[in-house]
Amino acid sequence: MISAVKKPLAKKDRRRSGLAVSPGSVHWSSASENWATPQDFFDRVAAEFGPFDLDACASAENTKCDRYYTPAEDGLSQPWTGRVWLNPPYGRTIGLWMRKAYESAKAGAIVVCLVPARTDTAWWHDYAAKGTVRFIRGRLKFAGHHKDAPFPSAIVVFNSQNID
Repeated sequence: MISAVKKPLAKKDRRRSGLAVSPGSVHWSSASENWATPQDFFDRVAAEFGPFDLDACASAENTKCDRYYTPAEDGLSQPWTGRVWLNPPYGRTIGLWMRKAYESAKAGAIVVCLVPARTDTAWWHDYAAKGTVRFIRGRLKFAGHHKDAPFPSAIVVFNSQNID
């Protein structure tokens, strides 16, 4: 019998050791934190919660609303009012975006967020769990990608009636 020498897992790998994920996959890559909203999916969400007044985190190429904030305009430092669509970057700053969504709802906005269903994260427990959560069945095929997302997604709705 031949025994293989195993390298110790890095801290982030130990947390996710139940996943069959290679280090170069999107689960680890900051290069894949932007996932453009699929138009057909947005249309269904907008039919229920819209029309939306603002896309809080977009570019001219992927915005879903006439009014939107680009990375250069820094949506985190801008006011969010009315009905707001948010598909934030799925990287390290997602908690900041979810806090802004939560706080904007406390101030009177309705914020509908498309996020990865990462129920094991602090931002999920601190903010997403305080809104109305709908898990999306199956995996979304994000705009510009040929395959389905490698993660589950959820819609989180914040409004003054459903937050503490």
